[in-house]
Amino acid sequence: MQFAPLYPLIHKLLKPAFPQCLWAGAAATKTIALTFDDGPHPLHTPYLLEVLDHYQIQASFFWLGVCVDRSPEVAQAIWQRGHWIGLHGYHHRSFTLLSPQELQQSLLQTQTAIANACQLDLAAVQQQIRDVRPPNGFFTPQILRWLEQWQYRPVMWSVVPEDWVRPGVAVAAERVLNQTQAGSIIVLHDGYCGGEDVAQIAAEIIPRLLDEGYQFVTVDELWQCRCTAPTVGPTAGPPTAPTEATIHSAASTRSSKSDWS
Repeated sequence: MQFAPLYPLIHKLLKPAFPQCLWAGAAATKTIALTFDDGPHPLHTPYLLEVLDHYQIQASFFWLGVCVDRSPEVAQAIWQRGHWIGLHGYHHRSFTLLSPQELQQSLLQTQTAIANACQLDLAAVQQQIRDVRPPNGFFTPQILRWLEQWQYRPVMWSVVPEDWVRPGVAVAAERVLNQTQAGSIIVLHDGYCGGEDVAQIAAEIIPRLLDEGYQFVTVDELWQCRCTAPTVGPTAGPPTAPTEATIHSAASTRSSKSDWS
């Protein structure tokens, strides 16, 4: 059974109830964020990167640590292009089933996998890669309190085409196009469930959204538009601590572009 029609209602109910989460950006400008969960995948993600390269889109990827460990070269390719990176847990296991110690360890394991795959300093990754999206969108108020205590930023969504059940490229794309508005956070999947179609869906929606005047930004840019946006990383750190550019932006200078048509 598909629940795609219910997600706009769920978003409408949960957004005001949990304002500490990033559910969408500001509606004043036509900026939107294209996000991908459950990767990186050795087959699906490279095709997706070709599409993003072609349209010069900066996206946001919420990684599973186990997939980073399995496909470090794909993770590094994403990072080198300057895409924004977030955490989705080490395994795709609901945060509601984890103790606080298990949850904290899951996030740390994912950060460690990222540091190893992208050849980064773990301390820098721990300071800068702190956006978290719970698997399946499941969380509790207590989980949000833990994330805040550990200085993570919870990121949710506003457009969910339910691509993981593979309703078809045309159906998933039309759901995105019908629901997208200024500030939307679109979530697609480049992992083992739904990733088979992700490049085609992206290739369908990106040019049409660009034609409608939307500008693609990262979730970090949406956070920055919130007047009360929590900061990434500790409020104080050593003078030599890397900046966000070290982790997310400087890599774009080594970006390699692929032809796509």
